[in-house]
Amino acid sequence: MLIKIGNFDYTEVWDGVFYKKLSDYPNITDWEIRTIIEFIDYENRQGRECEIECDDKRVLNAIHRKLSKREKYIDTPRPKLITECTACPHRKGCVTEFVCHTTSPENAIRIFQSGKLLSARLARGVPIEQLVNEKRNAANDPADYFDYVMLAWGNCQSGDRLVMERKVGRFPNETDLSTNFTAGIRFYFRYEDLVKHPQRVFDGVLPMKIKDEIDLSKWVYAIVIPSELRLEMEDVIPSELQNKVLYIENDCKDIWEWTEKVYTAIESL
Repeated sequence: MLIKIGNFDYTEVWDGVFYKKLSDYPNITDWEIRTIIEFIDYENRQGRECEIECDDKRVLNAIHRKLSKREKYIDTPRPKLITECTACPHRKGCVTEFVCHTTSPENAIRIFQSGKLLSARLARGVPIEQLVNEKRNAANDPADYFDYVMLAWGNCQSGDRLVMERKVGRFPNETDLSTNFTAGIRFYFRYEDLVKHPQRVFDGVLPMKIKDEIDLSKWVYAIVIPSELRLEMEDVIPSELQNKVLYIENDCKDIWEWTEKVYTAIESL
């Protein structure tokens, strides 16, 4: 796996490359070093070696020096705000108190029926080779990625963006994310709670991911459902989760305003 360090728009893994954005390029924070260590550790456990590239050789040399002192960085506490991605017009970064998983109404019904968030492999019940080779795997993720429940920071819009992508069958455009935007259902977890999950894994990219499944009755903090889906959803929600549900009206102009409205509601609980 290739790790490219630079001043990208955001951090992501795409087609075998880990594009690591530095929040203050060419400077690198202790937290960013920690995530690079976590990424290398995860990839090595999967039998994949990592190579690091950076156009600025001084930055590259500094990173290698810091990586040689892993014990100094591996327990670096997470910041309250991570500013590697500043696309969010409201928070200017990722707020780290909560993580969430966002899905479509159709998937949410199955989740409520089982009471669990399942990895793609378990939820889909198809051969892993099919998951890897599907068109929807546009990033060309390797097979092991499908063994985990993926989680984003709580004020991130990426989950709703993916729901829209699956709905329209292509990368969503500006109209899809504003005029035609329909919100997904969000499952929220407090970071400090879910980090204790026995199947929790750090991969240096996501806040964390959970292997196989998350039992909602044990771990979920809140579930956000757009108000227009209330009649469709309320009869399938297990009784033990009813008090975790927030129905929120989507009267927002776009995905960003919706994300901010939802996160503000979560913070106020």
